[in-house]
Amino acid sequence: MPRGDLFPDIGPFETGFLPVGDDHVMYWEQVGNPRGVPVLFLHGGPGAGAGAIHRRFFDPGFWRVIIFDQRGAGRSRPLGSLSANTTPRLVADIELLLRHLAVPRALLFGGSWGSTLALAFAQAHPERVLGCVLRGVFLGRQLEVDWFLHGLAAVFPDAHATFAEFLPPDERGDLLGNYRRRLTDPDPAVHMPAARAWSVYEGSCSTLLPSPDTVASFAQDRTALGLARIEAHYFANALFLPPGGLLAGMARIAHIPAEIVQGRYDMICPARTAFELADAWGSARLTVVPDAGHSALEPGIRRALVAAVERFRTAR
Repeated sequence: MPRGDLFPDIGPFETGFLPVGDDHVMYWEQVGNPRGVPVLFLHGGPGAGAGAIHRRFFDPGFWRVIIFDQRGAGRSRPLGSLSANTTPRLVADIELLLRHLAVPRALLFGGSWGSTLALAFAQAHPERVLGCVLRGVFLGRQLEVDWFLHGLAAVFPDAHATFAEFLPPDERGDLLGNYRRRLTDPDPAVHMPAARAWSVYEGSCSTLLPSPDTVASFAQDRTALGLARIEAHYFANALFLPPGGLLAGMARIAHIPAEIVQGRYDMICPARTAFELADAWGSARLTVVPDAGHSALEPGIRRALVAAVERFRTAR
């Protein structure tokens, strides 16, 4: 997939590991202009981790890009750990990281679960947020989890059948519970096949057109284990969000400007959720990409995301 509309490859000017408590150590890096405007990248999943490609959404001459792997994900340690792994803990980790890096305020950039975490952090610490660029909005509601586990069969019956049929017939009535039991088994011979089946299912449904590269990236052991185990853990616990959900807290961030980018044919996080968020957020601008699914790397999505970030640059 050509990616010439992203900024060139760039390495970090600083990396580190930050102990955040509960035996978790967070990987973080900074890219771009050390004196630039801070932008914080929030990866999806939960549990997917960040990669080098994510540095390329931002003009390195202008932005001070902060990227980190959330608890249990990517290069953070220990991989796949569910100990004290909750949304409030992740929000506290972000606050700790910003204080560690002496960043008073930052633009938040997050897609899918990253949009959920961005909203949770903004509602907890609105004074820390310059604005939000969100993609493939996920609000963590039960109807959205049920869509992922079951509803996707309406559009991807083949991928869903492969996902469900990984389990024995007598266990398919509780996909989440029985996947979770396997994913938390300490034996790699049990948890890794389940992790790959879960993660490949998600990757197979993430793009408008089939993308073998996307599926292959989701099948990699580190990505699959972090994504599947942590995602199942969060799904089984209502994403550790308050009972009223994120829409109930929108008054706290009504003044914060936002850009929402949504693929019209996003099947992981269908467009209705993005429209609902935009309706509740008077300061938000919604861009619907007509020929895209869920992945941030689809051509129309990545162009819209770069344009959204650039609008924050020129608005300053």
